[in-house]
Amino acid sequence: MASTAATVKDVTKAVIPAAGLGTRFLPATKATPKEMLPVVDKPAIQYVVEEAVAAGLDDVLMITGRSKVSIENHFDRAYELEEALAAKDDAERLAQVRESSELATVHYVRQGDPKGLGHAVLCAAHHVGNHPFAVLLGDDIIDSRDPLLTQMIEVRQRYGGSVVALMEVDPEQVSQYGCAAITPTAEDDVVTVTDLVEKPVPGSAPSNWILIGRYVCDPAVFGVLRDTPPGRGGEIQLTDALLTLAKSDPAEGGGVHGVLFHGRRYDTGNKLDYLRTLVQFACERSDLAEEIVPWLRKYLDSLP
Repeated sequence: MASTAATVKDVTKAVIPAAGLGTRFLPATKATPKEMLPVVDKPAIQYVVEEAVAAGLDDVLMITGRSKVSIENHFDRAYELEEALAAKDDAERLAQVRESSELATVHYVRQGDPKGLGHAVLCAAHHVGNHPFAVLLGDDIIDSRDPLLTQMIEVRQRYGGSVVALMEVDPEQVSQYGCAAITPTAEDDVVTVTDLVEKPVPGSAPSNWILIGRYVCDPAVFGVLRDTPPGRGGEIQLTDALLTLAKSDPAEGGGVHGVLFHGRRYDTGNKLDYLRTLVQFACERSDLAEEIVPWLRKYLDSLP
C-alpha cells in the first residue's frame, strides 16, 4: 500500500457507483435506471453529482452497466431539445436542460459483473490512480444545507487515511446496514473507527452508528480490494476493505476515521423511503409548498 500526502486539494475526484439492477423498484426499473427515478423534477443521481461539485469535486466517474445509457444521455447535451426550447424563447427550461451537462466533467466505466460495491469501486482504479477520492452512493441524498462531504475531506486532510460518514439509528435498524465500532478523538463528531461489520446479526452490532453512502478513500483501498475475497452475499464488500485499512499502518494509507453526521439525509433505496423523500422535497420547494402542504394536510385528514 502506498502512502499519500493529505491535503484538501488532493481530493478532486468523485466515484459514483450506478451499476445496480434496481430490483426493489421493479417494474419501473425494467427499462429505466433506478438512479434516474425523479425526485420531484430531477433524477436522484443529479442531486448526488451536485453534492460532489459543491464539495469541489468536478471530476466525476460513474460506474455503470449495460442498461444505464440514459444516465449518460442525461449528463450530455440534448441539442434537438435545446434548439426547440430556444426557438420558443423558453430561457428557464433551456437553462434547466443545460444544467446537468455543465455540472462537471463526467466519465463512465462499466462494471461488467455485479460483484458488489467493493468491485464497483475497484473499477475506478485506472481513472483515480494514486490519489484519494470520494465515493458517493446514489441511494443517499444529503441535504445541500449540510456540507457533509466537505467536512469529510477536511478530516482526511487532518488525519490522512480514509473517512466514512456515520449516522446513528435505532438499534432495530442496524442490521440493515454496515455499522462501526468507534472511539472518540479530541474533535467533536470525529471518531476513530476500530471495527466494521456489514449487516450484523440483530443484537450483535458493535454500535448504533451505521455507514451511510459517503466515503473518502485513500488509494491504498485498491490494493486491499484486489486481495479481498467475496464476503456477505458472495460480493466483494467495501466495508471489508475498509476494515483492513482500519487495522493497517497509517504510513501506508491505513487508518479510518468517521464523521458523525447529525444532518438531513434522504433515502431513495426502497419504495417507502423514496416516497418519504418525494414528500419532503415537495414540501420544501418554494414553488410547490404553497399548494402541496395544504393539500397534503387535507388529504391526511380525510383518511379513515
